[in-house]
Amino acid sequence: MNEEIKAIDEMVKARSEFVEKLNQSINKTIIGQKHIIDRIFIAMLCNGHVMIEGVPGLAKTLIIKTLASSIEAKFARIQFTPDLLPSDLIGTMILNPRTGEFTVRKGPIFANLVLADEINRAPSKVQSALLESMQEHQVTISDGTHKLPEPFMVLATQNPIEQEGTYPLPEAAIDRFMLKLKIDYPKKEEEMRIMDMALIGEEKTADKEVGISEIVEARRVINQLYIDERLKKYIVDIVSATRNPQNYGLTDIAGMIQWGASPRASIYLMQAAKGYAFIRRRGYVTPDDIKSIGMDVLRHRIILNYEADAEEITTEHIIQRVLDTVEVP
Repeated sequence: MNEEIKAIDEMVKARSEFVEKLNQSINKTIIGQKHIIDRIFIAMLCNGHVMIEGVPGLAKTLIIKTLASSIEAKFARIQFTPDLLPSDLIGTMILNPRTGEFTVRKGPIFANLVLADEINRAPSKVQSALLESMQEHQVTISDGTHKLPEPFMVLATQNPIEQEGTYPLPEAAIDRFMLKLKIDYPKKEEEMRIMDMALIGEEKTADKEVGISEIVEARRVINQLYIDERLKKYIVDIVSATRNPQNYGLTDIAGMIQWGASPRASIYLMQAAKGYAFIRRRGYVTPDDIKSIGMDVLRHRIILNYEADAEEITTEHIIQRVLDTVEVP
């Protein structure tokens, strides 16, 4: 087995070189936010989707646009608004007056990277159309089904402070996202550099460093990464602890969780841990990989009750208690 792990490790080192090139390209435009950028890489390499939440002005849209410009892939930005229709997203049938036949006009969803900007500003019908495409990698126009290009990834943003005129996504819909990221304010020194760039009007554009074939190949390699059976059990224990915390000695939070994480959380946590190991150029998963990505996989999959709200307990607090308590193999 050791020889097999060594072979996988060498393959990962050879196939993950593009990650550093991608980082360098994005860092020409984006200052800081390495945590967010790394997590977007992980989701992209693991065939997942990402929800990014943060107040305005933190470069959520710029990060995604810069990533798209660094990859030789088709990019589409969709600004979600209350008057958006599903046909504006997926496309519609158009009548040709000369032939009398209907033809398909594909919508902006037919792209490799789709930015769903302010997803909570569109009505539920539009959100449902997007979520179908995320789950099935296909859309239905009239009575025909159309496959979306591969790779296909949705990066959605939402603003947590403006709730007027919004249509919050239900928990079952948010569960479709592999990761939910919370973007924070930059550090003081980073903000100084941002100010300097704005002052001199410096606009750096990212170079196209990575082709679609490299991403597809990376996904194939990630599937082969080694993860020990004990680590799989560790993942299941973490997820189970969000459902039955009292079984893991977490009696202080047992009465605060209404619904724990679903089996989809276990699948995504294993995949994301493999992705985390890949961008660290390793062919095997460690407990630290699982702990490092656990918060981003789980924070949107736990529903708290009124008691937790009254005591101002957040899902992040619950997850951290779980990660600190569940025994590491």
